[in-house]
Amino acid sequence: MRAVCASMLLMAMTVAGCASSHAESQPAAGYNFENVDRVAIVEVTGRIYGDAAKNQIANMFTMELMKKGYTVVERSQVKAILKEQEFQASDLADPQGAAKAGQILNVPAVMMIDIPKYNNEKINVTAKLVDVQTAAILWIGSGDGSTGRTAATIVGAVAGAALGAAVGGGETNDRVAGGVIGGVVGGVAGNMLSPGQEKQFRKVVAKVAQSLPARIPQATAAK
Repeated sequence: MRAVCASMLLMAMTVAGCASSHAESQPAAGYNFENVDRVAIVEVTGRIYGDAAKNQIANMFTMELMKKGYTVVERSQVKAILKEQEFQASDLADPQGAAKAGQILNVPAVMMIDIPKYNNEKINVTAKLVDVQTAAILWIGSGDGSTGRTAATIVGAVAGAALGAAVGGGETNDRVAGGVIGGVVGGVAGNMLSPGQEKQFRKVVAKVAQSLPARIPQATAAK
């Protein structure tokens, strides 16, 4: 019984959809992105809760920025400085607040990431690159896709409750207590970015950042 429950919990943590994703983006016309030598990702807002998942998504954009030739400030350093300056997540939800944070971080541009939708197995990702002096949006990208988050949450909670009850054993009260604890653990596990969900997020992020202008345009190869 315990082996079956454990298998269900592990399966719940890896459930994810495999649907396609699409995205679109737009840079500011005429802007010289060579001026942006460093970028700080100031916050990940929206329907993502918990530092672990936020860090995962921030790291995905960090990789895409570096592919385009940008130097990205380490997220832990960004968080430490903003915490010291008593910035709240709500202060970073608009370009003006993000630009102010960027001035403190001493970078020419900051990136804001928002997850406005992450339910019913649907995800939506929006990112903005903001000039810290003018708060003007230098680039914006948005994309969406599907993931098995809902299924993983439900199955994870059920499997976790069953596992907790089995592990609790003994008296009825012990089994009930174990079931409650297991259910909470299972629900939390279901809400994490499972490997499948992370893979889908990576697909969306890669498509969102696909047309992000490179800092230094690559020279056209001689024919």
